[in-house]
Amino acid sequence: MSEKALIDELRDRVRRSPLPRHVAIIMDGNGRWAELRGLPRLEGHRAGSEAVRAVTREARSLGVEALTLYAFSAQNWARPDEEVGGLMQLLAEYLDSERAEIMDNAIRLEAVGDLDRLPSFVRERLERLRADSRGNGGMALTLALSYGGREEIVQAAQRLARRGGGPEGITEEALERELWTSDARLPPLDLLVRTSGERRISNFLLWQCAYAELSFSDILWPDFRELALLQAVGDFQTRERRFGLTGAQLAEGARGP
Repeated sequence: MSEKALIDELRDRVRRSPLPRHVAIIMDGNGRWAELRGLPRLEGHRAGSEAVRAVTREARSLGVEALTLYAFSAQNWARPDEEVGGLMQLLAEYLDSERAEIMDNAIRLEAVGDLDRLPSFVRERLERLRADSRGNGGMALTLALSYGGREEIVQAAQRLARRGGGPEGITEEALERELWTSDARLPPLDLLVRTSGERRISNFLLWQCAYAELSFSDILWPDFRELALLQAVGDFQTRERRFGLTGAQLAEGARGP
């Protein structure tokens, strides 16, 4: 069977079962992809932008409500200046090149993280496209930029403390309202995918991952395409999500009174 036929068959199968509403991806492996080919690391990041395009199109086509991509972590600022500068330039180019596709397909662009740290030429493009796409009713595409899960929780706690109310005012609901993702108006995270063979979540969506299903792929991000996403979603659909309950309780609930 050809890869195209396999993709078509798997896509049809996936569409017959409930989809994850919110999928997040740790896009790992750009640097190693480039090094394996004797290329500068930045070329790996450039190739990774093609994977972003393919995966975004497939997720939207399937009907996924929200796709969140870990594009640049709070810790990535410690990388060599040349690499960081190149990544920021690639991000600006992505925002320019994808504007038409985002608007034509009613995608709502969001961003989470310490966005004030981004250079102005990126931040201005990002804010303009976020504003222009705010009324779009299609898939929410969220870029996690200058993002860290611990950092997000710390700033949420600080914002909550400034509001006052004492210890009794610190609840799960109150803290969640102060998270960066709250501003993006995203559904609960269902599926977190990490590429490149690593088996860790690297400070990504720590709060939101509480009951998410985790999927790890050995594929380096620049080679991650429609088939790999469909396989991750298909695997998600085979799992029993109990949220602390037992399988018997879920079965009883499904049968109803």
